[in-house]
Amino acid sequence: MNGWTGKILRVDLTDSSHTIDEIPRQLLEEYLGGRGLGVRLMRDHFHLDPFDPAMPLIFAVGPLCGTSAPTAARMSVVSRSPLTGTICDCSAGGRFAWNLKASGLDAVFITGRSPQPVTLAIDGNNLEIIPAAGLWGLNVSATVAALKGRGSVAAIGPAGENCVLFACIMTGEGNSIGRGGLGAVMGCKNLKAVTVNGDRKAEIADTVLFDKARRDIIRLFKASPVIFGPLGIAEFGTPVLVDLMAQRRMAPTSNFSKTYFETSGNYSGPALKAGCGAKKDGCYGCPIQCKKSSADGVHLPEYETASHFGALNNIDSLQSIVASNHLCNELGLDTISAAATLSAWGEIRGNFPTESEIPDLLMSIATKSGDGNILSLGSRRLAERMGRAELSMSVKSMELPAYDPRGAYGMALAYCTSARGGCHLRAYPISHEILRKPVPTDRFSFSGKARIITIAEDTNATVDSLVACKFAFFGASLEEYAELLTATTGIEYSPQRLKEIGRRICLTERFYNCSNGFSRADDVLPERFFSEAGSSGDDIRINPIDRLRFDEELDKYYRIRGLNANGCFDDPEFLEKLP
Repeated sequence: MNGWTGKILRVDLTDSSHTIDEIPRQLLEEYLGGRGLGVRLMRDHFHLDPFDPAMPLIFAVGPLCGTSAPTAARMSVVSRSPLTGTICDCSAGGRFAWNLKASGLDAVFITGRSPQPVTLAIDGNNLEIIPAAGLWGLNVSATVAALKGRGSVAAIGPAGENCVLFACIMTGEGNSIGRGGLGAVMGCKNLKAVTVNGDRKAEIADTVLFDKARRDIIRLFKASPVIFGPLGIAEFGTPVLVDLMAQRRMAPTSNFSKTYFETSGNYSGPALKAGCGAKKDGCYGCPIQCKKSSADGVHLPEYETASHFGALNNIDSLQSIVASNHLCNELGLDTISAAATLSAWGEIRGNFPTESEIPDLLMSIATKSGDGNILSLGSRRLAERMGRAELSMSVKSMELPAYDPRGAYGMALAYCTSARGGCHLRAYPISHEILRKPVPTDRFSFSGKARIITIAEDTNATVDSLVACKFAFFGASLEEYAELLTATTGIEYSPQRLKEIGRRICLTERFYNCSNGFSRADDVLPERFFSEAGSSGDDIRINPIDRLRFDEELDKYYRIRGLNANGCFDDPEFLEKLP
């Protein structure tokens, strides 16, 4: 089989049993891999509690993984989020995904709960479940070092072990499977790490067509000012957005009570390069290399992390932000939720944490000690328990990332329609609303945004299932990737067919959520964005969002999706009609 291996490893940690099963070819063709395959495999399990031992934790790669397709050495991890209760997937790039495919697998499906801490070691056709009591309590880098020689590693830190609701899974290369608390799902299973190794070579159906499509994509990358321009992400990484968000007056500051931070330039892309000797780093085989590391090899923060440990908490110290990012990576904490929870706590107390306090607070979160007991619950539960529910800047309990929705109305809608909660990556309307020049004015309009967000969600569901990097689409499009997929698999794929696959995935995710009690009442922003203005200046006014127009566009989104006025399905057998 070209593109896919057609194999899934199923592991039950409760009794250490495992099987390697065939994946029906139709599922691979209609859901591709990564997010799509993982979501389809959740069909019989989505109703379970995230911490139920029977809840799966699914690692899945895509059909392009293992080839030289640009940015395709990626995987998705899928389960149900303990932070939000929604269906949840996160993607990460690097050698782990590549080695998972090289081991002859498209997916690993992990259920059960081990009586003792263990590591799951996959090496080609061989599987070992290894006692890991000696690794329990170690940070991520120490865990990775202890497993040296077993191939690529995906591990949790103390936060995952203690089931912190926003614990993440880290790969040995420093990439984060970050949002939604999937590290806690892994920790609840007493699974400290997964290692993978393999030497299977990917087979391509049409090498001539593949090489042509690959050349076209690389050419488009090089022509993209966002990727390879003088101020592109290849040169400065995603923190290049720090200055842009300041110019747009939409940098979340002081728990989103303001939208401008005067000293944000202290931790911008150029500042990181100058202050840390930033060098290019990135996912295995990726030509963009958008990640950055310091001269001594420490992974530097990306835009969301820099902004949230910066402006959101009123901190402008580059050294503090870099240290917070490093500590979160070692402890296995989602940096966005960690920083946003600290900022909500700071506003509720009337005193934001200082840069000297943050390391101890992060440690207390990961160990659930002292103030970390309540902080480990995430901002929504924290704010509710402290009697200030309105100060959690979250949607469906997921803390918002570093784009203030008052500055981009498509993003405002996308936060609310996102299946996994307040997330910019489901629709990612950044190119349309933020990166264009001159500064777009339609970012302050809801006109047409329902259709734009619907199309973007479908497209990005496809991208997450191929699995490719969203940054690739600052240059290339589904047309080029459809050609790559056709060349790889020998099956004809058009951009339209890929969008239909994306639509199927998005609707499946919404059906799962609606079945678990989510509805229109959950598709809403915090009140602050409808009643408070942002920080106007430089001839830019940041007004409160018009609630009536927001509701009208949400209605349009539901109609386009074929949903009822409550954002759910009138057909209870919707899933049964899908492949």
